[in-house]
Formats: sequence, C-alpha cells, structure tokens
Amino acid sequence: MTSSADPALLVAILRGLPSTEAPTVGTALYGAGIRTLEVPLTTPDSLRSITALRSCLPEDVQVGAGTVRTIEDVARAHEAGASLIVSPHVDPAVIGAALARSMRCLPGVATITEALTALAAGAAELKVFPADQVGTSGLRAWRTVLPEGIALYPVGGVGAANLAIWAAAGADGFGVGGSLYQPGMGTSDLVAGAKALVAAHRALCC
Repeated sequence: MTSSADPALLVAILRGLPSTEAPTVGTALYGAGIRTLEVPLTTPDSLRSITALRSCLPEDVQVGAGTVRTIEDVARAHEAGASLIVSPHVDPAVIGAALARSMRCLPGVATITEALTALAAGAAELKVFPADQVGTSGLRAWRTVLPEGIALYPVGGVGAANLAIWAAAGADGFGVGGSLYQPGMGTSDLVAGAKALVAAHRALCC
C-alpha cells in the first residue's frame, strides 16, 4: 500500500494524559488536524480520559485505547467510549473481542510470524512495535510476504522528521507518541508539533 493523507492513518499516542486535561488537549489536536487519538491503559485515569475525549470531540475523531492486553481491557475500553484497540502484542482473543464489538484493532507485532498470526485472527492493520527494532529494512522485507492491502503502522521513534523514510519502506500509517505529546506541555507547543506532523503526513501523498 502507499501511505495517503487519510487522517485515520495518523495516530496520536497520548501517554500520561490526565482526564482533566483531555478536553484541552483533544480540542487542540483536532484543530491542528489530528483525527485519531490513543490513550494507553497504563496511563492513570486512562478510561476517564477516553470518555472525556469522546464527549468533547466531533464524531469524525476516533478515540482509542492503547496497551490493551486482555479481553477485559477491551470491554472496559469499549464501555468508556473507545472505538480503537491498540495492543503491544498478538492475542487472538483480544483481536476477536475487539472485532466482535466492531472496533478497529491494531495488534502489536515485531516479527513476520506474529504478523501472520494476527492476520489469521482477523486483524487487517498491524502496529509494528518496536519500530526501531524492526527497522526500515525489516519493514521492506515484510512487504514481500504480507498479503496486499494490510496496513502497517510503525510505532516507537516515529515523528514528523522521519515519516517519509518509513513511508518509503512500506508504512501506511504511523503511531506518534513522545515526539508529539508529553504530560503538562503547553498548548502552543502541542499545536505547533501537531501541525508539523500533519503537514509531514499530508506531504506523503504529493
């Protein structure tokens, strides 16, 4: 696949987001062009943050839960308002629980064996994690054996400066965390970083 400017392919990872700051952060990112948000469940207050984001943002925004490890996590995230599940690993039960709720699902894979296991469980999008371990050369090799149409999202060390490098290696989407958001950062810095990220993403299709 060729990366496009579809905003669903750009996932903002909001690790450590307090629920009290969720409306401000979410609104700022929306204004900058971000349309997919992920709050890792390892974040204290994560479920309330997910609910707060879902409540304050338009329907064209997808709010997700990250670091989802169990079917119970899937259920809690869904109840909180998440429509996206992102995992650090491959668990067919977690994938099945997400798909049964019509949730978008990105299981984490670090090897081609894990990737094929996730696809066999029903996944159509894969989180490549940790991306710096797989590398761009590894991603290129994966593309030669994976079925056409499977979306790959490198996560870990990905940002505006290297989106084009990952896209050239075969990435379709991108998960961007620490280079975009840190707890307590100012709104102006957040917006500036998000606009730069969105601009870099849009440039991939031109």
